[in-house]
Amino acid sequence: MPDAIKLACMSLVGRKHSDKEQPNEDACASLFQNGVSVVCLADGAGGSRYTAAAMGSSSVVRTVTELMSKHFDAFFHDVRENVARSILVTAIQSELAILANENRIDGIERMSSTMLFCAVKDSRMICGHIGDGLICKVSSSGIVPLTIPQNGENTGSTYFITFPDAQDYLRLIKTTTDDAHAIVLMTDGLSDMVYDASTYLVRPVVAGLAELADLPETEMNEQLKETIQKFVIRPSNVSDDATIGVLYFSGTEAPETSKLLNEKQMPAADYKDVMRNVQLELLPRVKLARSYVSPDQIQPEIVEQAHIEACEEDEDALIDKSDSDNEKKAVSAPKKAGKYAFLWAILSIVAITLVVVLIIIFRP
Repeated sequence: MPDAIKLACMSLVGRKHSDKEQPNEDACASLFQNGVSVVCLADGAGGSRYTAAAMGSSSVVRTVTELMSKHFDAFFHDVRENVARSILVTAIQSELAILANENRIDGIERMSSTMLFCAVKDSRMICGHIGDGLICKVSSSGIVPLTIPQNGENTGSTYFITFPDAQDYLRLIKTTTDDAHAIVLMTDGLSDMVYDASTYLVRPVVAGLAELADLPETEMNEQLKETIQKFVIRPSNVSDDATIGVLYFSGTEAPETSKLLNEKQMPAADYKDVMRNVQLELLPRVKLARSYVSPDQIQPEIVEQAHIEACEEDEDALIDKSDSDNEKKAVSAPKKAGKYAFLWAILSIVAITLVVVLIIIFRP
């Protein structure tokens, strides 16, 4: 275990907002309570459609830090990850709905944001992430991503915590801090500068940013602000809001920055191998299996052709952020497979009823 855990977070408005006298739509929060250290970041959607994105991102980081500090053990030890994801999303969306009502905002979609957090208690750690941005681990052996950005075919698309099916896209990681020197969280305004999505390389500068968390608080804040302003915000007149969070484990071994990789070979990934192909490949065997056992014993989702076709619509859940005025534009959410299963069941009942009626009518 580390000697101590130091927390840091810094959020700076990008020039695409500051030059127009618009607010920072990112938010961050850190909290140490009940023996739990937690840092949370959120990147508000922004643009004319998401008029309360800054309010939403602030609510998200506040809700997550309070919930994790109070109920870390419940989230860590419950083996039903789908339940944990659902409870976390429900807590966030409930607070957004209450806030929307208090401020007469017509729906939580106006308050859309991404979400990244890391919570640590003794040597146990939980990380959660939906949307773009990056969570990475700094250790004596180097820097590796723990969660990578959720993007579509282009880097201008992502997922938000306000989606009706956000729990399907929320990633939770439960592990330990045994070999960690620091955990660094970043919204895309910063991660896009230090992370190569084609090779999964996190650049060595992140290790240097993590070390700033070991400084006295005032000096740390000054150094973080100046570094991000100098290398991220100022160079571009369309720079995005940039936010960083750090959990620094004092007394642990830092990496030798001179030995950290500045480049990596691109992996031989096959991007034509998609989940639809897997479903189609499994379909005949699953149908055969269902003829031997109760259908309830085999996952029905893989059998229904309607669900397989629905998988093609997953990209509709994405938010397109690449239009000319930098507004994140919503498109229709994906149709839930459950709707298709329900329709299939209704059609089956109607067909069976029709057959019975015909037998009765034409029976000799």
